[in-house]
Amino acid sequence: MVDIQEEQRTDPDYLADGFDRVLSNASKLLAAARSNEFQVAHAAYIRDFSTEPPRPFEATRPDGSPTFSDGAAGLTAICDEVAPTSDETVITKSDASAFLGTSLKQLLADGSTEWLIICGVWTEACIAATVRDAILHGFRVMLVKDACGNGSKAMHETAVLNLANRLYGGGICDTERAATLLGGDKANVWRLVDPVPLRFTQDNITQLYNEL
Repeated sequence: MVDIQEEQRTDPDYLADGFDRVLSNASKLLAAARSNEFQVAHAAYIRDFSTEPPRPFEATRPDGSPTFSDGAAGLTAICDEVAPTSDETVITKSDASAFLGTSLKQLLADGSTEWLIICGVWTEACIAATVRDAILHGFRVMLVKDACGNGSKAMHETAVLNLANRLYGGGICDTERAATLLGGDKANVWRLVDPVPLRFTQDNITQLYNEL
């Protein structure tokens, strides 16, 4: 569960489109994982310049503080609806990917993990970076499209389609189907067979997204 934080529904500059829906679906997904005793990990994006200086060309506020996910601003808390329990792992990250500079790879390797079910925000940024690193490290990814969110509907749908085109070894489904899989039953999911199969245009983005 990636960056499902108060910032996404509170900070005007970083509101995720349809965040209430994303949060509701993420909560359902989390409940299914917990009830079926799957390992759960939460990632939270926190920029703290005292420990991780600004990256080259990174924008800052006039006072020199981070423009997003500022640890001192009070908006980086994971939303109560999907708050971690005491026995669930919380990963604090200072970059887009939940793997970069964190213990996530080792945590998953220790658990002999094959598949990751991923949800969260923003789709074209932290979700995309996490998905790509997961594949790089040899994990299969099931991306739950309606439990992810972005700055707009169009941004989200195109980000999912772009990920789908290179989701080697993985798949895409919605919350209902992901919960079915977590419950041990079968569900139809979209799987990548040939590279770049979704040559989408402005006219068919939503249609192809809905078919995933």
